[in-house]
Amino acid sequence: MASSNTHTLNAAKKILVVGPSWVGDMVMAQSLFISLKNIHPDCQIDVLAPSWTLSLLQRMPEVNEAIIMPVPRGRFALMERIKLGKSLRSKGYDQAILLPNSWKSAIPTFFANIPLRTGYIGECRWGLLNDARKLNKNLLTMTVQRFVALGLPVDAPMPPSCPKPALTISEDRQQAVIDKFQLTPVASRILALCPGAEYGPAKRWPPEHYAEVARQRIDQGWQVWLFGSEKDKNDAAQINRAVSGLCRDFTGSTSLAEAVDLMSLADAVVSNDSGLMHVAAALDKKVIAVYGSSDPGFTPPLNGKARIITLKLDCSPCFKRECPLGHSNCLTGITPEQVLNIINN
Repeated sequence: MASSNTHTLNAAKKILVVGPSWVGDMVMAQSLFISLKNIHPDCQIDVLAPSWTLSLLQRMPEVNEAIIMPVPRGRFALMERIKLGKSLRSKGYDQAILLPNSWKSAIPTFFANIPLRTGYIGECRWGLLNDARKLNKNLLTMTVQRFVALGLPVDAPMPPSCPKPALTISEDRQQAVIDKFQLTPVASRILALCPGAEYGPAKRWPPEHYAEVARQRIDQGWQVWLFGSEKDKNDAAQINRAVSGLCRDFTGSTSLAEAVDLMSLADAVVSNDSGLMHVAAALDKKVIAVYGSSDPGFTPPLNGKARIITLKLDCSPCFKRECPLGHSNCLTGITPEQVLNIINN
């Protein structure tokens, strides 16, 4: 249900987007930014988001300014959120678009006196939003659709058309990571493997399967690079041991910005359903996305080159962090040969 507020999006020139707190969701949020620019080319888009998102937002040309959310995810911190909102009043925003559904995420925009505050009702945010939308999950089946819909009038046809995210990478940034990590330019192709998934083991393809893919690509003369956070180092080490240390292991040793710029050098990417999968898709890479407990229809890689592998077992998607049946057949049943066939074609 939309407000009758006459200050509609058509008049909005300065828009504050309250961004999500996950890598993949922030990548998908770029579809909203692109959509807003398509509708209103002269609009200014600022994004309020956690500090770690800066490296992504800096690679989104639609974003004018990234404003750091000073409150860590999970903390309520009412007075800090009120203080933040009051500090934003001088910005003169015409509209706020809230991508998180939490009550606390709406507090700063309310106290910023932003005249049009758009978001899904979420946690009963009627008083904080004056353009409160009811989410029809049957109509908007994808996360990216839900984001883009908030930038459109309430009576716009649904589901909306969603532009594909497209991170911008400069040669200077590429050269910077080449120099820092002392990469030797070679004629061989590069395969990036992303064996982690923050959500849990039910989204992680087995390391031994990744190792077999790595082994066969290395035998074909490819370089294989491993990406992930500190939490993924054990899986990456297992993969690398299986190929006698012939992979270049970047897990836990890069910033997100460096990982993005390094991945921009790759020819193909094999990944679980993770934030790095969405980054690879936004870099327009050939992505082979392996899905286990999650639903590829809900958060697919937004890239025409991407290929999804899922077994569609009766027990999946279960959306669990760990397999409730104890076998993880939805992942172990996906063979290295299936992935290699896609890389080769």
